[in-house]
Amino acid sequence: MVTYRNTVFLLKWRKIVNRLASWDRNLTEHLPPTMDSEKRVIVWFHDESIFYAHDRRKKGWFHKDAGAKPYAKGEGAFLMVADYVSTDFGWLTSPDGKRSARRIFKPGKNRDRYFTSADILDQAREATNILCTFYPEYDHVLIYDNATTQLKRAEDALSATSMPKGIPKPGTNWGIEVSKRDSVTGKSIYRPDGKVEKEKIQMRDAQFRNSEPQPLYFPMDHPNNELHGKFKGMSVILQERGYINVSTKLAQCKGFKCAPGITDCCCRRILYCEPDFADVESLLKTMCRGQGVEVIFLPKFHCELNFIEQCWGRAKSIYRMYPPSSKEEDLI
Repeated sequence: MVTYRNTVFLLKWRKIVNRLASWDRNLTEHLPPTMDSEKRVIVWFHDESIFYAHDRRKKGWFHKDAGAKPYAKGEGAFLMVADYVSTDFGWLTSPDGKRSARRIFKPGKNRDRYFTSADILDQAREATNILCTFYPEYDHVLIYDNATTQLKRAEDALSATSMPKGIPKPGTNWGIEVSKRDSVTGKSIYRPDGKVEKEKIQMRDAQFRNSEPQPLYFPMDHPNNELHGKFKGMSVILQERGYINVSTKLAQCKGFKCAPGITDCCCRRILYCEPDFADVESLLKTMCRGQGVEVIFLPKFHCELNFIEQCWGRAKSIYRMYPPSSKEEDLI
């Protein structure tokens, strides 16, 4: 976490800080210096929050002899709201307010399910479309919490997490287990017992430091028929990269708790430190960059840096002043 904060997050922030507007104690706006080749940067913070129907202020005057009034147990109906906000424009909408990237979700098993990576991508796609259509005079940066949903990578993305050290045994092969999907709808295919059907896919090619592709599987025309399409294993992959004596190293240190500062103690640690394995982009970053919008993830456990939390706090403060109601329409 500390390494990411110091070597990634702060460096990225320093690159844009001089292109941001600022406000003093009197809320007077100070624009960044005029730059001929660079645009002003607008930073949009993203997050979700849940509002509960019974989360209302219960306050009133009662006669001293009045009986106790029973209240419904639990928090009642609830909705999740996901949105973006900036100090420059407020909530992310088109200038006329007709288009918005806001998502109102009913989380739960028997409701709208849960906010998934696909939902995050769909919302980001709408957000970048609004920004590029209505605010092209600015450069935009989306700030997300460092959460698993936002960080999801492509299914075949490089990862040394579960790679075997050696070549799989005859009759077996190593691949990434993913949910089997319908070729037309893209939806998961379920087995008769209700569980998602799984299949194995090959991991994409890695990359040498000179940017040449490095296949992780033996070619189908390999002289040894038993190696056709076989996964090479970490040992062979590292030898191709010029590492020596890797065959004598462990696949990984116990519990993957390598000694601090050591980068060649085991095969897995060596691969983890390789640029192409370490710098795999999330689907969110790749998609947004294709639209010309940058994405920055906050350091883990640093939600206090996301000022949208103050916006949620203010919104809930106002919401609690409304009369109590269990109706979902009132909650919306």
